Amino acid sequence: MKIIFWFLIFLIFYSYIGYGILLFFLVKIKKLFRRSSNFHFENENYEPEVTLFVTAFNEKDFADKKVKNSLSLNYPKEKLKQIWITDGSNDGTPEILKKYKEVILYHKDERAGKMAAMNRGMKFVKTPIVIFSDANTILGKNSIKEIINLFKDEKIGCVSGEKRIFSKEKDNASGAGEGIYWKYESTLKKWDFELYSVVGAAGELFAIRTELFEEVEKDTLLDDFIISLRIAKKGYKIGYNPEAYAIESASLDVKEELKRKIRISAGGIQAIIRLKSLLNPFKYGILSFQYISHRVLRWTLTPIALLLIIPINFYLAFQSGFNELNLYNFLFYSQIIFYFFALIAWFLENKKIKFKILFIPYYFFIMNLSVYLGFFRFLKGKQSVKWERAKRAK
Repeated sequence: MKIIFWFLIFLIFYSYIGYGILLFFLVKIKKLFRRSSNFHFENENYEPEVTLFVTAFNEKDFADKKVKNSLSLNYPKEKLKQIWITDGSNDGTPEILKKYKEVILYHKDERAGKMAAMNRGMKFVKTPIVIFSDANTILGKNSIKEIINLFKDEKIGCVSGEKRIFSKEKDNASGAGEGIYWKYESTLKKWDFELYSVVGAAGELFAIRTELFEEVEKDTLLDDFIISLRIAKKGYKIGYNPEAYAIESASLDVKEELKRKIRISAGGIQAIIRLKSLLNPFKYGILSFQYISHRVLRWTLTPIALLLIIPINFYLAFQSGFNELNLYNFLFYSQIIFYFFALIAWFLENKKIKFKILFIPYYFFIMNLSVYLGFFRFLKGKQSVKWERAKRAK
C-alpha cells in the first residue's frame, strides 16, 4: 500500500510540478553543450504573404473589433489576407464582415461544426503560411511579425503564439485560476520549445505552413491540438513565441469554464486515441517524452491518482494513528485542507465574494473534475462538434 501511495504521489507531483522542474534543468544542460537557438529573429526582410484565418459562429459582438484589430497589426497590408468562414451564423455576423473590403468571406447557411468549416475554408488559402485565430481574441500589435519569424527555420512546421487572459482587479474564480494556469503553461511551452518542440498549439493564435495542412476528421474536438501534432509527427517542430500573443477575457464564471474544460478533456481523450502512435518513444524520441509528460498524464492517469490517493492516504494515516506526528498524517490533513479551501471558494463564488488565493485550489479541482466528466462524455459520444462557445467575462 505504501509503494502504491508513493507512486501516486510521484505521478501527481511529476505531472504538475516535477516535469516543469526537470524541463528547466534539461534546457540548462542543453545550453551548456549546445548554443541555444533564439526564437526571436531580427531579419526584417522576411515578410511572406500570410492569411489570417478565422472561423466564426454567431460572433457579432466581436466581429467588428476583431477585423479592426487585424487591420491595425504591424505587417504589410498588401501581404496580409483575411479569410472568415461563418458557416451557420444567423446573428448578423456575415453582414458585419461584408462591410470590410479587406475581408474575404465564405459563408454557408448549413452549420457542420468548426472542423468542417476549417477543412472547407483551407481550400481557399493560397499563401505559404496561414495563421489561425479565434474571433473573440485580440492580437498584439507585432504578433504576425513575431509568429512568422520562426518559419525562417525550415524545421519549423507550426508556431504557437501565447494565450493571455485579460485580468481584472477583482477576477472571479475562473478568471484568477485561468490566468495563473496559463502563465504556468506559457512557461512550460517556452521550455518545451527550447528543449525540442511544443506539444500542441493554442487555438487562439497559431500558424502553419499551408502545404502541411491535411483535412482533419469533422468530429474532431481539439482542432488546434490535432493539426499541430500531426505536423510534428511528420518530423517538423512546433515553435513557440510569447511575443506573438492573443488576449481574451476569462470565462464568465466557473460554470462556463467547466463547460469549456469538459469539452477540452473529451477532446484530449479523442486526441490520445487518434495520436496513439506518438506514445512510442522509440519512433518519436523526445517528442513522445514531452507529449506524455505534458499532456497525456494530465488527461489520463493523474486525475485517477488524485482520486485514489485520498482513501489510500486515509488507510495509512489510520494505521499509524491519526494523533501521531508523521508524514502520512501531514499529507492526509493537507489534502483535506486543500479541498476544504476549494469548497470555501465555491461558496464565496456563489456569494459573489472575491478572495483570489482560495480560487487556486478551486480551479485545480474543477480542472480535474472536468477530466472525469469529459471522459464519460466522450464514451457516450455526446460531445457535439457544434459547440456553443463558453461565455466570457466583459
